[in-house]
Amino acid sequence: MSSSNSHAASYYTASSRLKTRYPILEGNRSVNVCVIGGGLTGVNTALELAERGISVVLIEARRIGWGASGRNGGQLIRGIGHDVSGFTNYVGDSGVGYLKRAGIESVSLVKKRIERYGIECDLQMGFCELANTQAQYRAFKEEQDELDTLGYLHETRVISSEKLHEIVGSDIYAGGMVDMGSGHLHPLDLVQAEAHAASKLGVAIFEDSPVLSIEHGNVVTVRTARGQVRANTIVLGCNAHLDDLEPRLTGKVLPAGSYVIATEPLGETLSAELIPQNMALCDQKVGLDYYRLSADKRLLFGGACNYTGRDPKDIGKYMRPKMLKVFPQLEHVRVDYAWGGMIGITSNRFPQVGRLKAHPNVYYAQGYSGHGLNVTHWAAKLLAEVIARDTTEGFDIFKKIPHMTFPGGKAFRSPLLALGMMWYRLKETLG
Repeated sequence: MSSSNSHAASYYTASSRLKTRYPILEGNRSVNVCVIGGGLTGVNTALELAERGISVVLIEARRIGWGASGRNGGQLIRGIGHDVSGFTNYVGDSGVGYLKRAGIESVSLVKKRIERYGIECDLQMGFCELANTQAQYRAFKEEQDELDTLGYLHETRVISSEKLHEIVGSDIYAGGMVDMGSGHLHPLDLVQAEAHAASKLGVAIFEDSPVLSIEHGNVVTVRTARGQVRANTIVLGCNAHLDDLEPRLTGKVLPAGSYVIATEPLGETLSAELIPQNMALCDQKVGLDYYRLSADKRLLFGGACNYTGRDPKDIGKYMRPKMLKVFPQLEHVRVDYAWGGMIGITSNRFPQVGRLKAHPNVYYAQGYSGHGLNVTHWAAKLLAEVIARDTTEGFDIFKKIPHMTFPGGKAFRSPLLALGMMWYRLKETLG
């Protein structure tokens, strides 16, 4: 776990290409926009603003990519929420259409950023969604038809269980749907390279600088232990690590534990047996499994979203049986890395993008609920557009979606949700 200011002891940390360190904030600065949070949200908001010629200071409490942005499963998968069609009453049919297209276009946005800045992050296209039940398998045809209606340009194909060994070396699935417009990458390399690009465009980045207080007004003052930033606008991009910095937002996101293990390098033969076409894969259970191969042919296996607020004592021992249920042929394979930490979950599994009513020069984006790699980039684009006064279209649609505050307060919201998720998992097991 990453309890200190260092990155998690993960495969990503061990294999990262960039080791850039940024200074601690000291003294006083004045700027157009102050971004708080050095994950994908904050870094990409800063980069989008800098591309528009707006001066930015970015403050990170620990390291760039310290949170979920630098230790997630690395799956770049289309989609922006679990079922956006349920938001018709709030945004109308046209708004739902926008959200569905945004789920597709957000992946393209990440790819374009990688291309524009020449980012090396092991990008590999190809994804297969896996059905745990026949009902889920039958639903893939409807999903494929909807993508066709949306004008999806990438190959999709529904795969029966009899042919699924072309995609994954496991016998436990009822079928799958291949999507060549989604894929996987090295997330820590991505966020660190994006920060480097932002810095080259003039963004002043500071690490190891926790924000202690925010003084609101027409000009906002952000204070750290050694310095302060005065800005016309601030952006909160802290997600699951917002803590008490803004109580009006903290209760709307539940920090939930998510964990990943990485095996020893498997070699060409065994890795090709497990995932013959080097795709990202993900099932559809409540506590889903997701996995892929790394550039050096390790299996990276993640999942087991934990809502209790308590992490396993031994992540490797906790995750290994889940991996072996999918791939029993890995029984004698060594696990070299095991890591985890908090991700931000919302009550409706839809990201929150908006501004504070009491302080309209304070913007935020949080709660990606498992779709962070692509949706952080889209949220950053929306924030930059509205701050730069380019357009408010997408921002206005996102802010219309209502978001419930989790009940029980800080002490009880995690245990209450954990009980609820136990019920859904029981139903899944019995069904």
